Amino acid sequence: MSNEKIVKIESIVGRTIRRDISRMVDFARGSLEASAKSIAATPNAHVGIVTGFFIRHANPPSPETDGLIGTGFMAANLAAAGVKVTVITDAPCAKAVWAVLDVVPEQVGFEVTSVDAESVRSLRDKLASGDRPLTHLIAIERAAPGSDGKPHREHGWDISNDTAPLDLLFEEDGWKRPWVTIGIGDGGNEIGMGNLPAAIVKSDIPNGELIAARTKADHLVVAGVSNWGGYGLIAALGVLSAGSGRNFIKHFEPELDKEMLRSAVELGQAIDDSRVDRLGTPQMSVDRLPWSEHGELIAQLRDVVLQ
Repeated sequence: MSNEKIVKIESIVGRTIRRDISRMVDFARGSLEASAKSIAATPNAHVGIVTGFFIRHANPPSPETDGLIGTGFMAANLAAAGVKVTVITDAPCAKAVWAVLDVVPEQVGFEVTSVDAESVRSLRDKLASGDRPLTHLIAIERAAPGSDGKPHREHGWDISNDTAPLDLLFEEDGWKRPWVTIGIGDGGNEIGMGNLPAAIVKSDIPNGELIAARTKADHLVVAGVSNWGGYGLIAALGVLSAGSGRNFIKHFEPELDKEMLRSAVELGQAIDDSRVDRLGTPQMSVDRLPWSEHGELIAQLRDVVLQ
């Protein structure tokens, strides 16, 4: 039986914002709880978080704010609960991701690859070895190959020259994945969205036939804004760990989110509101929503956890 609080959390983070994702949300329903249970039940968990969606068509060319802040929020709260965290991105996104991690009030690892496949495979080997190898890998707002084998922006532009194939950390022919995978996204073109029936993305998402992600994950979390999926996962862990002595919501505060966004924008030059007819620019918004709306959602989730 599903946990009633987590069902409510899933509903909050899965609400429609700019495009109708209701069928995607319905298909993935229950995965938020399954993802949280998998992490909570793993002794000595080591969670990797893959993020960074680079936009060349921006001023300056930079990754977008969505995904970055959810990464920092997850990293802070997972690490506070004793989970080892390694954040992973590629060179084009490194500065903005570092700017977010600079604000995270816990110690987390940081790995950066170049944009070529061999660099990703080398990191894959590293993450699978050592005294505490990776147990879980989360992708949040990270582009995956579409129907033509290349990653795309929502309007169909090929971004393969600016995007390392970090999907190879999730699946590749001839390689057996040693960790549990979780995909978080909002647009159908992200890692994990390969779980969806192709017909849903093709009919519900503009350019879906081309951009629909092929990369799958063990669990898929669909959110109105990808960052929200990260908040929801931490909130679900907070519900599951209540009374256990593990504090997964130590840093579940709107002000930390705001501080991370400010650092991403001012120090990392992360951008938002990049459209075909307009360059994205550094600004205190995510998916065209001002920070205040994201802060209100965080407060709402925290109330659900604590009630």
